Amino acid sequence: MRQPAATIRGLGGLRPESPTLQLQSDACQPLRLFATLFVNHRALTSPPTSAAPQLTAAQLACRRGTRLLFKDLSLDVGAGQIVWVRGHNGRGKTSLLRLAAGLSTPEHGEVQSDGVSVRRSPDYRDRLVYIGHANALKEDLTATEALEFLLRVHRRPCAVKTVHAALERVGLHSRRNAPVRTLSQGQRRRVALARLAVESTPSLWILDEPFDALDVDGVHRLNLIMKEHTARGGSIVLTSHLLLDSELLAPIEIDLDRYADLRG
Repeated sequence: MRQPAATIRGLGGLRPESPTLQLQSDACQPLRLFATLFVNHRALTSPPTSAAPQLTAAQLACRRGTRLLFKDLSLDVGAGQIVWVRGHNGRGKTSLLRLAAGLSTPEHGEVQSDGVSVRRSPDYRDRLVYIGHANALKEDLTATEALEFLLRVHRRPCAVKTVHAALERVGLHSRRNAPVRTLSQGQRRRVALARLAVESTPSLWILDEPFDALDVDGVHRLNLIMKEHTARGGSIVLTSHLLLDSELLAPIEIDLDRYADLRG
């Protein structure tokens, strides 16, 4: 739509914090202890940085099993852009996001942050937000506790006041004390996406089907959060089977069908 080639340019920059969190229930104590130890370890091994990652890749190829999903894909992700990855089922959309997040290894080429492989960069993951298709919520925790845990693990502000404000942004303030197991799929997705409402600095967001299970109100709220993020210089790479609001978000489209290895 905007560019025939996948020329995307991206920015990130987060100032992680991990304020002390008061334990609210004995049931959550093991999870909170794990999160505290995990965060303390990362604080020693990955110092916070305010630099923005420059995400680039050239001649990228991805294989799943014996099948080559796509090849010859180049990326250059820049500030203020929303990049919409499209393609038929099984074309490699989620695989591309995992490559960009440093969670998988490409068949050919390399994804780099500031000239360093994203899989070797010491601080890249602190400067991006990755939300996969799964919500990664603990069934027995409340919405507040589940979001607190995710924020703490990812070294983001996680005070109760901050968590409640984030849940309000996604329309779940009235359900903040409800166990996750009692929430609908759409409400669970909102809890997972509430992580985005805590972000306040330019960063790179990688989102796999973020609109999945959301109703009209949920889609509207997420659109506003994403628009605010790009307005402050952040970038987003996402997949979505739903049509995006092109007038509001002005996404750049990448059609992976154009990079498919048709011999597979």
